[in-house]
Amino acid sequence: MPTSSPTWEDNDLEYISDFTEARADAPASVPYVMTAPSEYDGHRLDYAISRELGISRNHAQFIIKNGLVTPEREVRIKPSVKVAQGDIYTINLPPPETLELEPEDVPFGVVHSDDDIIVVDKPAGLVAHPAPGHYHGTLVHGLLYRFPKFGEIKGVIRPGIVHRLDATTSGLMVVARNGLAMEKLYAQFKSRTVKKTYIFLCHGIPKDRHARIDAPIGRASDGKKMTLREDGRNAVTDYEILWDDSEFSLGKCVIHTGRTHQIRVHMKSVGCPLVGDVLYAPSRETPFEDSRVFLHSWKLSFIHPRTGERVCFRSFIPQDLKSCLVALRTRSRGTDPRLRF
Repeated sequence: MPTSSPTWEDNDLEYISDFTEARADAPASVPYVMTAPSEYDGHRLDYAISRELGISRNHAQFIIKNGLVTPEREVRIKPSVKVAQGDIYTINLPPPETLELEPEDVPFGVVHSDDDIIVVDKPAGLVAHPAPGHYHGTLVHGLLYRFPKFGEIKGVIRPGIVHRLDATTSGLMVVARNGLAMEKLYAQFKSRTVKKTYIFLCHGIPKDRHARIDAPIGRASDGKKMTLREDGRNAVTDYEILWDDSEFSLGKCVIHTGRTHQIRVHMKSVGCPLVGDVLYAPSRETPFEDSRVFLHSWKLSFIHPRTGERVCFRSFIPQDLKSCLVALRTRSRGTDPRLRF
C-alpha cells in the first residue's frame, strides 16, 4: 500500500454504525444470484453474503432473517447455515436509500483509495459532515462528488465516515466505501487498535518532555468546551516534545482514545495550550487569520479491512503550519526579534 506525507491532529472520534434497517417505503429489492466459490465452503451463510456483497455481517444477518435470501437447494435458511461450494442463493438486497445531499466539488487531498477505503488528507477549515450551520461544502459532499458511489452505504447522513477531525484540524482520515469495510474499521476504532499520530505546536514548554496524560474528559458547564472531569470519559494521550524555544514547543502525540478536543484539553491541562486555539486560549496571540489550531493528523495506521494487513499512511505538514514554524525559527535565530510568528 502506498503512503503519503506527515500529519498529526486532535480528533473527536464518533463511531458510525451502518446497522440501519430498510425503510418501509424503500424501492423494490434488486435480486443478486450468488454461486458460492470454494473459499466460502464450510463457512456460515451470513459470512459468505457479507464477503460477496461487501456489506457488514450484521446487515447480512438482517437480510437472511427477513426472508430476502432464497436457496436453490432445500435447506433451512438461517444465518448460521453452512455453505457448500456451488450452492446458489438468490439475494434480494434492498437498494440504498437516496441521500438528501447534493455532490459538491469540495477541495481535499486523497492519499489512497481502493474498493474498500479512501484515505483523505483534510485541509483545515473543512467540516467533515453536515451539521447545523454547515449544510453545504462538507467533506461528505466532496466525497459524493469525487466518488459517485460513495453514498451507497444505506444512506446514512455520514456515509462511510467512522471517525472525524475538527474543522480547525488538518490531516488524515479513513473513510469506508462499503458496509464490510465500515464494520471492520468501526471495530478497530472501538478496540483502540488504530494508531493515530499528530503534530502540534503549543505555548510554553511542558515540565516533562515525554509523558502520558491519563485524565478523563467531559463537557464543561458552558456547553461549548470540554474539560477535565472526574466523572468524564477515559482519555489517554502520549506526547513527546521535539523542539522548543523559550516560548513555544513543537511536539508529536499519539492518542489512545478519541474524545472531543482531547489533545487541546490535555495540553492545556499541563499549562501548554495549542497555538491558534482561540477556544481554550482566547488571550493568546494566533498566527492564523482563520479559525485554525496548530494540530495536524500526521500518521494513520490500521488493519486493512479486506487484506488483513496493517497499512500506514502519512500526510505532509501543510503550508500554513510550515510558515508558522519558519517564522519561529527565524525569530529564535535573532534575525528579526520583532517577529512573533
